Amino acid sequence: MTFRATILTLYPEMFPGHLGTSLAGKAAARGQWSLDTLQIRDFSTDRHRTVDDTPAGGGAGMVLKPDVLARAIDEAGTDDGRPRLLMSPRGKPLTQARVRELADGPGVVIVCGRFEGVDQRVIDARHLEEVSIGDYILSGGEPAALVLLDAIVRILPGVMGNDLSGTHESFENGMLEHPHYTRPQQWEGRDIPAILTSGNHAAIAKWQAEQSLQLTRKRRPDLLDKADVADD
Repeated sequence: MTFRATILTLYPEMFPGHLGTSLAGKAAARGQWSLDTLQIRDFSTDRHRTVDDTPAGGGAGMVLKPDVLARAIDEAGTDDGRPRLLMSPRGKPLTQARVRELADGPGVVIVCGRFEGVDQRVIDARHLEEVSIGDYILSGGEPAALVLLDAIVRILPGVMGNDLSGTHESFENGMLEHPHYTRPQQWEGRDIPAILTSGNHAAIAKWQAEQSLQLTRKRRPDLLDKADVADD
């Protein structure tokens, strides 16, 4: 099954962006995933191709119109099992667990918001799942959509040369990943930790787990509440 992503956007030229290169681009060329875009403005019905209007109740900015956006969503398809996502700073924070759930599915339909936001009625009527990639504001949903797709595509089966690469990373076990080293053995007076060249795989695994725990405790203690480890 090919993972299929459909992007609803006012700027289709922003895609596939970096996903057209490196591992993601090669995977697309092999047919392991596909991406298509729909120009939201094409679903406007007036001669000015209007897609937004002033917010009800007043306020700054403009709001994407529900009728125009709904037609675009319906064109993308609503009965193929793909979740419909809206990239939004007020959405549920994206996690690696959610990324894996999406990667296990048939694909995604992603709405890229612009202006002040999207009319709440179309969010409710078309069951859009609001997703946030962080506590900051972007100029639009397109960069966030690229981030989400990057996270998904890289863990699709066969995309990475070694599928285990995607299981030994930060957040996969609820914690940050341990430090990495490679040759030369000494660089600018700094040595690779001796344990890593000892050949004792059990000791190495223990060291890596300890380092992971220490880093998480120092930098992201909030993760320890969810991690399957004892914070002692």
